[in-house]
Amino acid sequence: MLEGKIAIVTGGGQGIGKHAAKTLAKVGVKVVIVDINQETASQAVMELSALSETTSLSLDVRNEKDVKSAFDKVAKQFGRIDILINNAGIVPHFRWGSPLWPQISDMPHDFWDSVIQTNLYGTFNCTKHVIPHMKKNNGGHIINLWGGGSTKPPGALTYMVTKNGIRTFTRFVAEEVKDSNICVVTFSPRVPIATETAPENARKELPGPDILQDAFVQASNLPLEKTGQCLAYEDGRLVLEAPMEG
Repeated sequence: MLEGKIAIVTGGGQGIGKHAAKTLAKVGVKVVIVDINQETASQAVMELSALSETTSLSLDVRNEKDVKSAFDKVAKQFGRIDILINNAGIVPHFRWGSPLWPQISDMPHDFWDSVIQTNLYGTFNCTKHVIPHMKKNNGGHIINLWGGGSTKPPGALTYMVTKNGIRTFTRFVAEEVKDSNICVVTFSPRVPIATETAPENARKELPGPDILQDAFVQASNLPLEKTGQCLAYEDGRLVLEAPMEG
């Protein structure tokens, strides 16, 4: 039962994050959308407020000090934090027709840093600073986004370093906080998704976030025995994702 619980969704102003926020709001969760883009976050709040209490905070997940301050503010306002969805990230939209990312020999160090700091450090910062609040309330759910990327054609290197890092991070954090009744999982959409910012041809060819249906609601209800796992949505339920290669 999730009604009345408090969720933070990073990168919740659009795309998969917005879908997660919407599905949680539909079942009565009070949702805080944190996003570096305050315009899209505010628009999402306007759309979702009819479903449940929804607010937004402008936040760059790369900044640990600001993450701590924002999470403390949410906990003070609502009295608790029950759910964290670490969705914010830089994603290569190759299936949308976007250019391939640089290969390692041509990659600027600043590009590497930007992706690593947003995807991996952002997940670290948010997880680190939500755990104390969840411990105070004897439990919670942390859902980290994982996504597949192929070695061919080359270009997904940096992205997959962060995503496989997040998957490993999830497994180890799950063990650290299990005794505090905090369930930490990775969620894989499995398929390329065309969000509202995708080109029209991509939106015609690829599914939208709605294909994930109530996956985030199910993930937020998982029993502690599922902690550390990587899950995907299949035929209306969450299933164990295949192990990483190697």
